[in-house]
Amino acid sequence: MTGYTAQVITASNRAAAGIYEDLSGNILIDGLTALGYAVSELVLVADDSVVIAREISRALDSHINLIVTTGGTGVSPTDITPEATAPFLEKLIPGFGEALRAYSRVHVPTTDLSRGLTGTHGTSLIINLPGSTGGVRDGLVIIERLAGHILDQLHGVDH
Repeated sequence: MTGYTAQVITASNRAAAGIYEDLSGNILIDGLTALGYAVSELVLVADDSVVIAREISRALDSHINLIVTTGGTGVSPTDITPEATAPFLEKLIPGFGEALRAYSRVHVPTTDLSRGLTGTHGTSLIINLPGSTGGVRDGLVIIERLAGHILDQLHGVDH
């Protein structure tokens, strides 16, 4: 058990409009819970940079340790999650995205198109994951490998 808190934010125009169910956010909540995070209720928003930024800000104001977004990391005109996230990142962690792409590339060659960012803000870790269920499952593997160590470092735990 990690003892850390987590918030999942899904950015999807179609899921926010009720056109389809947000599967990725629910997979993230289940996966993070299984990893020992105390996960807040899912936040589902449209692909809107102001709204995404507002929800990241709320999570930071609530002192959430791990903030994970899903969706909006591709190259379509509505994919703006990294741009909404970037102003909050104090220290970039490009190795997280590199690890995710390396892990996923074997099964999904287009994983290299994901522009998700990862970085820290104070004692919080913010991670952008793709909106696909496969991308989220792969992201959980990398979260399991790296997030606990990063959060421990941010909270002064000796390493």
